[in-house]
Amino acid sequence: MAPIRLTVFEDNRDFRMSLEQLFRITSDIQMVGAYTDCSRLRDALLASQPDVVLMDIDMPGMNGIDATALVKDFKPGIQVVMLTVSEEEERIFQALRNGATGYLLKKSSPDEIIEGVRSVQKGGSPISPAIARKVLQFFHGKTSAAAPVEPNAADDPASDLTPREKEILEGLVDGLSYKMIAANFNISPDTVKNHIQGIYKKLHVHSKGEAISLVLRHNNR
Repeated sequence: MAPIRLTVFEDNRDFRMSLEQLFRITSDIQMVGAYTDCSRLRDALLASQPDVVLMDIDMPGMNGIDATALVKDFKPGIQVVMLTVSEEEERIFQALRNGATGYLLKKSSPDEIIEGVRSVQKGGSPISPAIARKVLQFFHGKTSAAAPVEPNAADDPASDLTPREKEILEGLVDGLSYKMIAANFNISPDTVKNHIQGIYKKLHVHSKGEAISLVLRHNNR
């Protein structure tokens, strides 16, 4: 089986190099591109032809959230996983709404990052425990008073989570893997993946095209 083709957008040189070293010794993942910003995003994607992109948020020029929308517009089949220090609710949800399939924190262990790339390529939606907690709080209506996240009426992020979706999110908050959650509830790991995807869909809005248009207008000024 061909290795997973991975491209990284990350402006921190030390962290970028640590990722290069990590995936150099990971036989089933091939790092085919590493870029400091998204200024030539389409050229980078055409040159590296990735299956998965690890995307930082805070980069010079275009940020990773806007870049994610452009990636998904240009090459919808590419899976984008945010890999960032940001735990801000607004950024988390906007990244997911713009097409990110997963959201991992840079403080994740090397094994968690590797497994996140593998998982997203297999149809999963990797999510760090801290981010799972933010999502769970959002649906419980307990987002931070300092940075409230209110769903717009046009967003319609569906109703509340199902009981099983809440249980799975709580498992992720506790740091359990998909396999451990599956064993706890006597379901398959694929079923866990499907539930996570359902949770993500409830955060999505139909505004990707508007986001892309906004970025293009900004870049053409």
